[in-house]
Amino acid sequence: MTVVAELRRAGQVRLIDPLVVVKSVGGEVSTSELVEYEEYDDATTEIGPEANQLGSEDAAEAAERLEPGSSALMLLVEHVWAARAADAIREAGGRIAGTVRVPPELVEEARYAYREAVAAATVGRG
Repeated sequence: MTVVAELRRAGQVRLIDPLVVVKSVGGEVSTSELVEYEEYDDATTEIGPEANQLGSEDAAEAAERLEPGSSALMLLVEHVWAARAADAIREAGGRIAGTVRVPPELVEEARYAYREAVAAATVGRG
């Protein structure tokens, strides 16, 4: 959570709602709010009244993906930098036509392809 705290302090993200989902070895599911854990106070300060946006349906969806005896931390964040960029675009007369969240596995595939292309170019120069 140190990374989230650093991003929050830098003004890059705003943590809106963090939810902890635990699936016991026996398969029972429980949830708690991250603000209940004092050791994460640096990340959870300034959580506003919009907290509790993540609910039981979100927890149940996460729990379906969890192995027994594991847990998940769900973070609802606002990308403050993106909001500032959108404001600048609008001020310049533009508009936001849409947004897409790229799945992490596709990002990793792109990183791998880039590394492979750089390696191939390096071999070609040698």
